[in-house]
Amino acid sequence: MGLVKTTLDIHDELLSRAKHHAKATGRPLRAVVEDGLRRVLAEQGPTPYVLPDLREGDPDGQDPLARFSWPEIREMMYGGNCH
Repeated sequence: MGLVKTTLDIHDELLSRAKHHAKATGRPLRAVVEDGLRRVLAEQGPTPYVLPDLREGDPDGQDPLARFSWPEIREMMYGGNCH
């Protein structure tokens, strides 16, 4: 587990409440902040990976692969090394 030191700007009132909570629960402020971040991130669920758009050419043009069959495309991709 790696730790990274960072600086955050937090409203005085919120920081005061977090410190009070940390002291009342006998936990370090860092643990309270980490728990809060984990809760917020868990609520939104995992971030889906979006593939970057690497298309080339005219997006409204004809599909350059449409004239090939799947075996031909596979042959072009793997050059006879398809198992």
